[in-house]
Amino acid sequence: MGFRARLRTRWSDEDTQGVLNNAVYLTLFEEARFAYFSGLGLLDANHFPFVLAQTNVVYLAPGRGGREVEVELATTQVGSTSFTQAYRVREVVNGEVWCEGEARLVCVDPRSGRKAPMSADFRKAISSP
Repeated sequence: MGFRARLRTRWSDEDTQGVLNNAVYLTLFEEARFAYFSGLGLLDANHFPFVLAQTNVVYLAPGRGGREVEVELATTQVGSTSFTQAYRVREVVNGEVWCEGEARLVCVDPRSGRKAPMSADFRKAISSP
């Protein structure tokens, strides 16, 4: 995967079973997405030009709070109004992969909030390796 973001889980992210709560992984994906799109200069006042339509997560190993992680991200499919990204969360210290996931994101018109075609510049930026 071409993009990597270094993030940190919080000790309070662990649930009563002593593992990372499942909802935390979606936040890690979102933080990586924010870093990715910020780096590409595609955010307007920190607002995404799309909405999350679907997310799938496969949990591979129990994550822990208070750890440094690397979230890998790649755009895997680009349509006319939507695109798909893949994610992988890996603990930095031992390299263990905690989960892999995928998200489908749909471009929206900021005024109407309705689905909209993505611009040529946006498409080019997310299609580049």
